[in-house]
Amino acid sequence: MTANPTVSGSLRNRLVLALIGGAAVLAVLLFLAVRNYAAQVAQQGQDNILEASVTSILDAAALRDGVLEVDIPYAAFSMLTTPSDDRVFYAIYQDGAFLSGYEDLLLAGASGQSDWLFTSGELRGERIRQVSASRTLVGLGRQTEIAIVLGQTQDALSQTLDQISRNAAFLGLGFFLLTAALSFWITSTTIGQLNRLTTSVTRRGPQDLSPFKKPVPREMAPLVLSLNSLMGRLDQSLSQSEDFIAEAAHRVRTPLATVRSYAEATLHRVEKKENREALRAMVRAIDESSRAAGQLLDHAMITFRADHLEREDVDLVELIRELVQRLTPIAEMKELSLSLRGDTKVLYSGDPILIQNAVRNMIDNALKYAPADSVVEIEVTATPEVAVKVSDSGPGFPAEEIEQLTRRFERGKNAAGTIGSGLGLTIAQDVATAHGGTLVLNNKPTGGACVVLSL
Repeated sequence: MTANPTVSGSLRNRLVLALIGGAAVLAVLLFLAVRNYAAQVAQQGQDNILEASVTSILDAAALRDGVLEVDIPYAAFSMLTTPSDDRVFYAIYQDGAFLSGYEDLLLAGASGQSDWLFTSGELRGERIRQVSASRTLVGLGRQTEIAIVLGQTQDALSQTLDQISRNAAFLGLGFFLLTAALSFWITSTTIGQLNRLTTSVTRRGPQDLSPFKKPVPREMAPLVLSLNSLMGRLDQSLSQSEDFIAEAAHRVRTPLATVRSYAEATLHRVEKKENREALRAMVRAIDESSRAAGQLLDHAMITFRADHLEREDVDLVELIRELVQRLTPIAEMKELSLSLRGDTKVLYSGDPILIQNAVRNMIDNALKYAPADSVVEIEVTATPEVAVKVSDSGPGFPAEEIEQLTRRFERGKNAAGTIGSGLGLTIAQDVATAHGGTLVLNNKPTGGACVVLSL
C-alpha cells in the first residue's frame, strides 16, 4: 500500500510569490527613483530660471549720484512665464530695508556678494519657490548693498511632476507585469525539470531499478544521486530475496523427492489399510510441498528474467509444440489428451523460457481440473494479436472469484482436494506483464475454463 506524502504547500507557488513579491518591490523602487530624479531635475530647471532672472535684475541696479536706481528688465519676468501662468513675486531691499515689491516676501538672510539662497515656502496661501541674492554697489565714495528676493508659484512644476509620476507609474506597472510573466515562465521552466524526473520515475515498470542516467541540473544532482542509491539498495535487496527463495525452494524440493521415494517404497510393503492411507496422505502432502517449492523456484526465476528481459525471435507454434510433446505423457497418465491448433507459424520477439514457463503452468492448471477422457485445447494465433489460449472442459472458474485468481497463493473454492500452490496463474500473468501483454480468465459458454495469454 502506497502512503500519501505529507504536503506542505506548493513549491511552484512559493517560487512565483517570491519572484512576484520581489518584482513588486522593484517596481515601487523604480517608480520612486524615477519620480524623485525627475522632481530634482524639474526643480533644478526652475531654480536656474529664477537665478537668471535675479541676476538680470542685479545687473540692472546702479548708483547714480549716490542714489540707488533699479530698472527691472522686461526679460527678468518674461523668462518666468509658464503654461500655467504662475504668479511671480519680488522684493528689493537696500541695506536690509524694504525698498520695493511685495513687503511680505521676506529676505531669507542673504548677505555678502554673490550669496544665493533657494528656499520653499508659502506666500498668500500659495506654495512658492524663492531665491534670495545680494550685491554690493559702490559709487561716489558711497557703498550700499542691494538684495533681491524673487519667488514663483509652482503650478506648472506640479503639473509636470504629475505627468512624470503617471509615466513613472506606467513604467513601474509595465515592469511589474513583464517581471510577473517572466516569473511564471522561469518557474515553469524550473519546476519542469522536477516534472520530467517525476514522469521518468512514473513510467518505470515495477521491476525497473536501473539508475537514472539522463543529465539533470546541478541543484537536482543530489536528489538523483539519492534516488540512484536507493534504487541500488532495492535492487540488491530484491536480488538477495530472489536468491534466497530460489535456494530455499531448491533445498526443500530435493529432500522432499527423497522422502517421497521412501514413502512410496514403504507403501508397497505395508499391508494394514490405515497405514497405507497414512502413507498415501504423506505422499500427497509431499507432492504439494514439492510442487509449491518448484513453483516458488519458477516464480523467482521469472521475476529475475522479467527484470532483465532478453528478447529473441521465436516461432511460438514450434515452441508450444515442444512443450506439448513433453507434457503429453503426463496428460495420458490422467487419461487426457492435448490438442494444439491455430496458425501454422507465429513469429514473435520475446523471452522463450518465460513464455514456455507461462504456457506450461496454464496447461498444468487445465490438466488438474479437466475430466477424464477429455481434451485440453491449446490454440496459438497471430491475429488480431499474438496470443496463446488454453481451454478445458472442467468446472471452470468460480465467477465471483475470477478477478482474484491471479494473485499469489490465491485458489478458488473448487480447488479443494486438488494439489496446487496458487502460483501457476500468477506466473503466467507476470510473464504477460513483462511482455507488455495481459492474462485473461473466463469461462466457455459450453462449460470449462479458458485462459488467454496475450503478448
